Amino acid sequence: MSVLYGKVALVTGGSRGIGAAIAKRLAADGAKVALTYVNGAEAAANVVKAIEAAGGTALALRADASDAADIEAAVARTAETFGGIDILVNNAGIFHAAPIETLSPGDFDRTFSINVRSAFVASKAALTVMPDGGRIISIGSNLAVRATSPGLSLYTASKAAIAGLSQALARELGPRGITVNAVHPGSTDTDMNPADGPHAREQKGLMSNPAAFADPGEIADVVSYLASPAARSVTGAAWTVDNGANA
Repeated sequence: MSVLYGKVALVTGGSRGIGAAIAKRLAADGAKVALTYVNGAEAAANVVKAIEAAGGTALALRADASDAADIEAAVARTAETFGGIDILVNNAGIFHAAPIETLSPGDFDRTFSINVRSAFVASKAALTVMPDGGRIISIGSNLAVRATSPGLSLYTASKAAIAGLSQALARELGPRGITVNAVHPGSTDTDMNPADGPHAREQKGLMSNPAAFADPGEIADVVSYLASPAARSVTGAAWTVDNGANA
C-alpha cells in the first residue's frame, strides 16, 4: 500500500516545474491531488493526465494566488471533491529581482501577496478541513537563508517570511499533531531557471556539490518525506536543497 493512500493533497502552483513534480510524486505515493494554476490551463491539464495515466486521481483548479477568494475557493473545492485536505503544499510564487531604487510599493505588494499571503490564506482555510495529524509544507528558497547577489531584496524577504510563518505555525498547530515545515530549493532545473540558462554559470559557481542544478524531482522527494507518516516528529524545520550554495 502506498504511504499516502487515502490522503488528499492540495498543491498550489502545481502546473509546472517544482509544483508539477510535487503533485506527481504525491499522487504516486497514493494521495488524491488537487493542483492550482493561474494561466497554464494546458500545462495543468497535462499534469492531471500524467497522474491519471499512472493510475492516480487528480484535479486542476484555476486560482490566482494573489486573490484570497480564489485560494479559499480552491481549498473548498478540493475538500468538497475529495472529502477534506490532509496535505497542503504552498508552492505558488513569483521571482522579482531588481535594484531596490527601481522597486515600487506595488512590486512589494504583488510579491508578498503571492509568495506570503497566499500561504497564510491557504493554510488558514485548509485548517478548517484538515484532520489532526495533517501536513503543511511551504516552498521557500535558499535565498531566504542568504542573498547571493544584488537585487534580491523583495524575493529574499518574502521567502524568509515563509520560513518564519512555518516555524510559528508549527508551534501553534503542534497540539493537533499537524506538522509545518519549509523546503528551500536552490537552483533547480525548470523552465523558469534552466540549467543551461544565462545565469546558470554564476549559480553553479556558488555550489560546493558538482551535481550542480537539482532536478525538480529531488525537491518533490523531500516534500514526499515530510508528507509521510515517517516525518511525524519533523516540524518547524527548514530543509535547504541547494547543492551547498549556502555552505
